[in-house]
Amino acid sequence: MKKVLIPTSLNAVAADLLKENGNYEVIQSSKVTIEELVKMHPDAYALIVRSEKVTQEIIDLLPNLKVIIRAGAGFNTIDIKYARSKHIDVMNTPGANSNAVAEEVIAMMLASARNIIPADISTRTGKWEKKKFMGTELTAKTIGIIGLGNIGQLVAKRVKGFECSIMGFDPFISAEKAKECGVKLASLEEVFANADYITLHIPENDETRKSINKRLFSVMKDGAVIVNCARAGVIDEDDFRAIKAEKDIKLLTDVYPKDEGGEKPIADAADIMLPHLGASTKEANFNAAKRAGEQLIDLDQKGITSFIVNRDIPEGLDEQYCELSYIIAKLAAEINGKNSTTKSISTSFYGKLEPYEEWLLTQIVAGVENDFDKTMDNTTALSFLEEMGVEYVNRKTDIEKGFDNSITLDLTSRVDNTTLKTVSIRGTIAEGTIMISRIEEFDKLYLEPIGSAVFFIYDDRPGVIAAISTKIAEKGINIEDIRNPHSAESGRSLAVLKVAQLPCKETVEQIAKDINAASFFAIKF
Repeated sequence: MKKVLIPTSLNAVAADLLKENGNYEVIQSSKVTIEELVKMHPDAYALIVRSEKVTQEIIDLLPNLKVIIRAGAGFNTIDIKYARSKHIDVMNTPGANSNAVAEEVIAMMLASARNIIPADISTRTGKWEKKKFMGTELTAKTIGIIGLGNIGQLVAKRVKGFECSIMGFDPFISAEKAKECGVKLASLEEVFANADYITLHIPENDETRKSINKRLFSVMKDGAVIVNCARAGVIDEDDFRAIKAEKDIKLLTDVYPKDEGGEKPIADAADIMLPHLGASTKEANFNAAKRAGEQLIDLDQKGITSFIVNRDIPEGLDEQYCELSYIIAKLAAEINGKNSTTKSISTSFYGKLEPYEEWLLTQIVAGVENDFDKTMDNTTALSFLEEMGVEYVNRKTDIEKGFDNSITLDLTSRVDNTTLKTVSIRGTIAEGTIMISRIEEFDKLYLEPIGSAVFFIYDDRPGVIAAISTKIAEKGINIEDIRNPHSAESGRSLAVLKVAQLPCKETVEQIAKDINAASFFAIKF
């Protein structure tokens, strides 16, 4: 019998499923801490947790531990790297809480629109302040959804009942899928400038942290409302506080730097605050618990590894090729533009990489879409592509091309309603170093993707590199490397300048204007 510990008040369906299976002894208790429970049962085979922290210390107390399951999507409370070092699989149950979060968003919108919370407090004190609590209606308003994954799509589905117009921003979802969801795709700035309610459904990472900031708050309409049931760090709270002092905008939130009691830094500026209730429904608790029990049984009896978030790299695959896949995808998405939406992904894996297509696709999807975790597996990646309406083709490779152990990615994005843009990139590993060997028609580039760089594609002619270099030097920025391949066939050149620090957006745009660049961008790898 394999002992499973559940140190939380998770729905009993998980324990029931495991007990009925006959191969598990289940110990579930929310009356003691996780530390106390694992000390009482050091022979545990598996842990099923909700928000409990699974630290190195907890893992070290369980020498027989093989599986940790987070009954929910986020797994930031689990030390997944340390778990992997101990050969422990960590799994999650994505999607189990999605509807609960979507409904919470609607509840917060309605509570704000009708002043439910302050009206309740006032009425309980014996007051009768009908005029003070005059509200607004959600019907026929414009709803902006930032992040159109599973939760974002469910929010769109729910607000349709209020006859709302729906705008959305997500660089990964296809235009066809967005249309199917009733969402008009737009840029971040357009969503913030036009929406009455803006709901955030994006992860917190290096690219999204504080991305909802003064630039976006300043274009919001008076009376507009932001709902944040995603992550606290995506909002620049200082910027929000400053703009709120100047105009009538509201923030409804249930996410904070830490999930615990105590003062919250946003308390002075937020209009509604809830204690991270997104997943706190009986139904979500049941769904997550059921999924956790089923996944443990499927892992043990069927070898299904779909939801392992800290998988080992397959034997025979160099980890650098995983990073290469991620980097070329990130670069391709950058070239096509942050405001474009992904239509299709085509890949070619040459040489010894061909058997690892399933693993490497996950890295590519994560590189194109910030909302997808690179630790997921191929099944999850394919499901995600289908959910977002993105076509995927893995092409049969031609060994005669001689691209030993190389990866080619073609990314097609929709720039607007009528324009598609495709970029093709190839990369490889040379002498132990990741190299971008081709971008579009510019072959033999051999660019090492580290640090910061600016890219310009322009009609080939003398003096362009000097013009670019001069403008960058005027900003006091040191140039560390220059690659400048030409294409006789197209008559174009590519200038890649690796720089000590990225020049500001205005400088890059001015250089592009000065040299009449066909396309340009700056990136920090």
